[in-house]
This record gives sequence, C-alpha cells and structure tokens, in this order.
Amino acid sequence: MSTTTITADETAVYAVLDGFYAAWAAHDPDQAARYYARDATTIVPGGMNRGRDDVRNFFAAGFEGRLKDTTVIDESRYTRFPADGTAVVVTEGGILGAGEASIPAQRLVRGTYVLVRQDGEWLITAFHSCPLHAS
Repeated sequence: MSTTTITADETAVYAVLDGFYAAWAAHDPDQAARYYARDATTIVPGGMNRGRDDVRNFFAAGFEGRLKDTTVIDESRYTRFPADGTAVVVTEGGILGAGEASIPAQRLVRGTYVLVRQDGEWLITAFHSCPLHAS
C-alpha cells in the first residue's frame, strides 16, 4: 500500500486554483483576476489576455455574456515543480453551463496552469486550454 503525501507547496497551489474556481462560481471578475500575476498571460478560446487587467476585463465581459451562470469543473491530473517557486498543473474539465449536470464531451478541455511564488504568494502566471478530444 502506498501513501501519497501532499507538500505544503502543492496545498498552496491547489488553494489558488480552488479560490479561482470559487471566484468564477461567484461571477466575481475582480476576485478571479486576483489569483493571476500582474504580468500573467492566458490563451483561451476567443483570444489572449496579457496582464491581470486584461484577465479581469475578460471575466467581466464573460460573466455578463457567454460565461453568465457558468461554473468550472477542473480536476488536476498532473502537478510538477520544475524549479523552486514554479509549479505546472495540468487539468481536465471544462465550463459547466446553467442547468447542466455534466460537461458534454465536445466541450472537455485540458488546461495548463503555470504558477509562480511571488513575495511568498502563489499566483497564476500563464494559462492555456485546448480541446481534450478532436472534433
């Protein structure tokens, strides 16, 4: 029988992602952007965001439009720490629309988060998502 021990850094990184997902569920663009580094980059369907302000504006517009009443379901599949203060988390999941009980297969995505520790705090510095299954 093997036991998996979660490190303090893993716990802190997962807390950032959990906080981000909670901010999304609350449709709070300011709180969602708070988990991103000031110079963060995201590549998502519809474009690229550069910097925390772009991320905030993306979510503000999204929560009023195509992301209205949505939540994110994401499951960490792989986490590594390639250097001190840097984490890479690969996830699978997607956006759950209002009234949906599960994410349709054609909308499942794989995401890659890169987090950095800045001033003792873990923040998302890069994110990219792509379809999990070819269409």
